[in-house]
Amino acid sequence: MSKERASKSAVIFLFLIVAGLTPLSYGQVKPAAAGTDNMLTAAEKKAGWILLFDGKTSDGWRSPRSDNFPEKGWDIKDGMLCVQALGGGESAAGGDIITTKKYKNFELLVDFKITENANSGIKYFVDPDLNKGSGSAIGCEFQILDDIHHPDAKLGVKGNRTLAALYDLIPAENVKFNGIGEWNTARILVKGIHVEHWLNGQKVLAYERSSQLWRALVAYSKYKDWPRFGELPEGHILLQEHGSVVYFKNIKLRQLP
Repeated sequence: MSKERASKSAVIFLFLIVAGLTPLSYGQVKPAAAGTDNMLTAAEKKAGWILLFDGKTSDGWRSPRSDNFPEKGWDIKDGMLCVQALGGGESAAGGDIITTKKYKNFELLVDFKITENANSGIKYFVDPDLNKGSGSAIGCEFQILDDIHHPDAKLGVKGNRTLAALYDLIPAENVKFNGIGEWNTARILVKGIHVEHWLNGQKVLAYERSSQLWRALVAYSKYKDWPRFGELPEGHILLQEHGSVVYFKNIKLRQLP
């Protein structure tokens, strides 16, 4: 093992010990019942939840590189946002999509379903102006991946590129995956510098962005050349197009104080 890889492993190990000690205490939303996809209950509306996807249109979403929704790479059908199979490259077909609005403190829920060998992600604190070249827009990423078949699962350090990980930074623990072809629910909580990833009702990681440990992790990651990565006060939410078939629905958010 190289010195750099060993150092990064040590940083990740220390981060995992520290970061899981400060959970947020917001109540969970139950999965949508049959026939209620892309809808809010009266209780959800009262609690401040909003839909980011209405199940029918691209309203509220655009390309990171323009004000328009991509002309290819995505379908909207049967109440789902669907990434098309167009080669597997990172944002190489239609490209990613981002919310038209920015968000600061929030709780986000996204139902997703993957196919074999799929690769995608949910990003947050995205600044579409950072990366003007090829590839995906820059932001913190909740990894969506077929860990069994996709080679990216074996890259990175200690599993930090596997399902529900903070991509290339922090691995997920206690992951309960419902399986390929089944619906899973991603949950992302942001309160100031504290962030949590959840999968199917199980907290899988937590971290404090802007901390000394955070900056040490970034320094050993693919994001080391992006200034103050992950420390924006607010940013867009992104769904990644990586050329493999992935489905999204029930995309809900509520802003937190």
